[in-house]
Amino acid sequence: MTYPETLNYLYTQLPMFTRVGASAYKADLDNTIELCKRLDNPQNKFKTIHVGGTNGKGSTSHMLAAVLQTAGYKTGLYTSPHLCDFRERIRVNGEMISEQTVIDFVAKYQPDFNDIQPSFFEMTVGLAFDVFAKEKVDIAIIEVGLGGRLDSTNIITPLFSIITNIGWDHMNLLGDTLPLIAGEKAGIIKPNIPVIIGEYQSEVAEVFIAKAKQQNAQLTFASQAFEAEITHGGTSNNYLDLILHKTDFSDISDLNFPTADIDIRLDLSGTYQAKNAKAVLCAIKELRSQGYTIADADIQTALRQVKTLTGLRGRWDILSHSPLVIADTGHNPEGIAEVLKNIAATPYKHLHFVMGMVNDKDISKVLSMLPQDATYYFCKPNIPRGLDAENLQLQAQSFGLNGDVYPDVQSAFQSAKNTAAIDDLVFLGGSTFVVAEGI
Repeated sequence: MTYPETLNYLYTQLPMFTRVGASAYKADLDNTIELCKRLDNPQNKFKTIHVGGTNGKGSTSHMLAAVLQTAGYKTGLYTSPHLCDFRERIRVNGEMISEQTVIDFVAKYQPDFNDIQPSFFEMTVGLAFDVFAKEKVDIAIIEVGLGGRLDSTNIITPLFSIITNIGWDHMNLLGDTLPLIAGEKAGIIKPNIPVIIGEYQSEVAEVFIAKAKQQNAQLTFASQAFEAEITHGGTSNNYLDLILHKTDFSDISDLNFPTADIDIRLDLSGTYQAKNAKAVLCAIKELRSQGYTIADADIQTALRQVKTLTGLRGRWDILSHSPLVIADTGHNPEGIAEVLKNIAATPYKHLHFVMGMVNDKDISKVLSMLPQDATYYFCKPNIPRGLDAENLQLQAQSFGLNGDVYPDVQSAFQSAKNTAAIDDLVFLGGSTFVVAEGI
């Protein structure tokens, strides 16, 4: 098959969660285990770090990958979903895998796919592990796809795990309370393997404490280990300047972070990245304790150019100025709350909000949070899960949000940019898939 034919096979022959939703979710690891067995268990041939959580796991994964490759380690990075190109999901030292790699993998293992009937995600995880093993990476950052306990990535035995935070997302699959969702995310905590929790959240902290105790896993809350002081940038700037202060000096023998402060210039300018930076520093501290050589200069050099080194897009992504145009993939209540904080801190005269969502989530919490004085441009992302734009408009109107309906993301986005005055703000978001079609 050609590359387009191969992608068409992947997207249509095997269910893909991002396109069709819950019907693609497999509530066990059997298929992944069997597929990886036929691949000669590549996941056991390289070191890994496992990254889960509701929001921030993609940014955290990319930041950590940037630091490791800057420090000289051959670094694999597996993330999902992709924005523009399927191959964004699998990178080695920031470079996407080749189209031929995808073609060859599918051609070689298509009989196994037909036999096992894995999901799109299970197949993609197998591809990532196969690539990283053949490339002989020193270490790979593996982002959880959905949940944790039953996620296809959860067959790895990592050096340590990171869980960024817990929020309201995928409740139909993970549970309808934050402790239930946390329980699923905590499923990546493994016996005697350290775990870093990005944010201490009183509603769910005990879930992680209990799970870590049960597994005899060393537990660190990054938000308690470091404080972040934003000194410059963010919102309408291309950089975020931080000073990260180490808060715990109880262990005077700790040589992994002997200094109190570290200055960082981060090219991911959303202020919410300060939370993720704390988790990254805790991860670096753990890596140093396990023998990895990472200088402070490596951290600073890497975080100034995360987007260049790893290709990350869509996180408070400033697309242009005059008018200011920004895209962000935040889509659940917690993600939207961070977006709205950044919008509130951005100077502008009027807000133009290009918005689309998916049809298998309760969107009322998000709609109730959005500003009523903005002009909305309602559209449907071009996937089967996309929420009909007229339906979105109707629901939005019940929360005092007004605007017109557009046939697709691009026409809505173009209308917003054409309408906006030079000192207005155009924001593109509501769904990862809206951002993907806009940027």
